[in-house]
Amino acid sequence: MTTVPNGELAEVFAKLARQLQAEDTPRKVQERVTRAAVDTVDGCDHAAISLVHRRGGIETVAATDDVPPRVDAIQYEAGQGPCLDALIEHGVFPIDDLANDKRWPSFSRRTAEETGVRSMLSLRLFLEGDTIGALNMYSRTVQAFDEQACAVGTILAAHAAIAMQAAREHAHSKQLDHALESNREIGMAMGVLMAQGRMTQNQAFEALRQASQHLNRKLHDVAAELVETGQLPQPPASPPSK
Repeated sequence: MTTVPNGELAEVFAKLARQLQAEDTPRKVQERVTRAAVDTVDGCDHAAISLVHRRGGIETVAATDDVPPRVDAIQYEAGQGPCLDALIEHGVFPIDDLANDKRWPSFSRRTAEETGVRSMLSLRLFLEGDTIGALNMYSRTVQAFDEQACAVGTILAAHAAIAMQAAREHAHSKQLDHALESNREIGMAMGVLMAQGRMTQNQAFEALRQASQHLNRKLHDVAAELVETGQLPQPPASPPSK
């Protein structure tokens, strides 16, 4: 944990915003955010992000060490805790002393006993009402997160949500580009086969599919080789029997 003077926070967050924008994958953004939590939020010894999956379920990602996953596993198992409340409500959820917390008794005391974490701060990550997850910070010290820490954490959570959504959209765009390129290659390969063997469209696709299966190669790779060589890839010849 590094204490950042108030006068330097604007510069710190401006630099962080540029760093987050430069990351090209959601995972890198998440890791940058949790490292920033330890570096900029007073009292934060460990940090992680809990992601909400569209198919259901919650996953802990980008933990700064092995402590957050242990804490979160207890929270998910108990079905209660600050992170779970942060995912539902728009608010800041600090715990001053896990050993004496009364709000989430099935989670708090067990966490203090099994992990040594004494304070927590959980903040919802959201955009326009769409919950992405929660930013969770953990401390080995009682009453680690004061009002200033909560305020800085809230700013960090806002930066994180924007950057994570941008990274998601970038990754989705790359996937679409790859899919379009794959489809183009497959379409060209089918055209080659149809011209060479007087195949129908369905027959050409089936020939590509069978080659992909027999060669244990991706359909796109088989199609790309066919377009380049003009020949459907074949399995290597078996060595002559002795």
